[in-house]
This record gives sequence, structure tokens and C-alpha cells, in this order.
Amino acid sequence: MSLKLYYAPGACSFVPHALLELAGAPFEAVLVKLHKGEQRSPEYLALNPRGQVPVLVDGDAVITQIVAIVLHLDQRLPEAGLLPPAGLARTRVIETLAWMNNTVHPTFTHVFMPQKFTDQPEAQAAIKAHATAQYRQLLGEIEAMVAKKTAPWLTGANPGVLDAYALTFLRWGGFAGIDPTGYPHTWALAQAFAAVPAVARAVEREKLQLNVYKPA
Repeated sequence: MSLKLYYAPGACSFVPHALLELAGAPFEAVLVKLHKGEQRSPEYLALNPRGQVPVLVDGDAVITQIVAIVLHLDQRLPEAGLLPPAGLARTRVIETLAWMNNTVHPTFTHVFMPQKFTDQPEAQAAIKAHATAQYRQLLGEIEAMVAKKTAPWLTGANPGVLDAYALTFLRWGGFAGIDPTGYPHTWALAQAFAAVPAVARAVEREKLQLNVYKPA
């Protein structure tokens, strides 16, 4: 079977993008230009009616949603060690992945796209301000998590999904006016993760700048 990943630079699709490179699996990376509305094209909507990235195509199967894609890749490529193989360590990684996906990620959506939640400009500004404060706190939780980790990586012995998501969240914070260097443990982790040769290929393909923060 062939693997194909539809991704957008800097989006959450960086997570499976990095994992595929870490796994050393042959795959085709397909760029979706969100700023040009390619996610709303008839061709893309036929693939994913929600018009979102990432999308993983595995043979005839089309898989969406970060958690589902990660679990599928882990089953598809067990030798890659993308997740701990069993036991409580595996449970904890999936637990943290679920929290990142269902709490941290949607909070940033409120920062970056408040228009999705109201069409009132004043309410949008309030939503953005409130969500930014919440997002700072969530980055603080990740910082504490990284600071107390006992394994080399947040995911465990091998770099993986939690490290990719942490990098993504910290980078997004720069767009919200949050200096990533204010979270020194997470910033160090992000830099180390981006420097892993396999991950560096995804960073280069997406042309990512890790620190996009600009002081006011």
C-alpha cells in the first residue's frame, strides 16, 4: 500500500508529517495551500468533506483527525516505535495526546479564528483575549510536563507525537504574541526535536521558522 499525506505548512498536519519522516516510511507529501482556499476545492472536499488537514490516504483508506492518524500509523508501522508499545507508558502518551488535541488545540483555534464562534467584532476580540490567556496557561502545563519528564523525549525513549505537538503549540504561541523562550524547557525540546534529521526534513519541506514571535 502507498501512503499519502495532505498537509499545510505550520498546521497541525506537521504532527503526522514528522512521524512519517521519523518512521522512515516512503510516503507522498501533498501540499494544501490553505491561504488560497485549496481545502475548499471540489477535489479536496471529495477527499475530506470537512475541508481540513491533515488527511492520510493509505491505499484505498482515507483517514482524518490527528489522533486517528497517529494510532493508524502506529499500527501500520509498529517497527518505527512511534508510540510506546504497551502498558501504562502507552496509555499515558495517548492520554496526553488526547488532551493536546481536545483542549490545547481548540483553545488556539479560539485565538486564531474567533470568527468561527461569533460574527460580532467586539465578541471576537473578547474571545481572542480570553483564549490567549488560557493558551498561556496551557503552554505552562506543557512546560511543567517537559521539565519533569524522566525520558529523553516527551513521548518517551524516542522522539514522537507529543514532541511534535509541543513544538507546534509553542510555535503557534508566537502568532498570539507569546514569546516561546519564556518556556525554556519546551523551547529547548522544540529546538532539539526540529534538529533530529528526520524531523528536519519535515521542517525544511514546510519551510518552518520555529520562533515567529515579534515583540509589540
